[in-house]
Amino acid sequence: MNYKIIRLTDRPELKAQAALWFHDKWDIPMEAYTESMEQCLLRKQAVPQWYIALEQETIIGGLGVIENDFHDRKDLTPNVCAVYTNEDKRRNGVAGALLDYVCNDMKEKGIDTLYLVTDHTSFYERYGWEFLCMVQGDGETELTRMYVHRV
Repeated sequence: MNYKIIRLTDRPELKAQAALWFHDKWDIPMEAYTESMEQCLLRKQAVPQWYIALEQETIIGGLGVIENDFHDRKDLTPNVCAVYTNEDKRRNGVAGALLDYVCNDMKEKGIDTLYLVTDHTSFYERYGWEFLCMVQGDGETELTRMYVHRV
């Protein structure tokens, strides 16, 4: 599989395409992604950041880094969010490559601890993430797993 991982800040012209792609995957209002991506492109702070995996010019995977991924532990920040690989591209290492890329990129920006919330129970451990605790998602009745990655 031939793909490359890029920072949105390196290809700002992909903002609208990326916002639509994430919206289609997660059903979060496109405006929320657009606003976060616009903040990313201002380059005022290390967070938020957005990353996509491109096969030719088609987005096949992506993730972001935001302050809080809609949970009650505001002290556990920043959060990797919206991790997704297109179904037909899964099991090819795309998500793992994205996770490695974001951890290294954030370390270069001075951030060596990242968090993420997920319902997965064994996926993220493969990439150096550790289960930390359970958190309450905004508007959720069930608790969600919180993972941590320290570089």
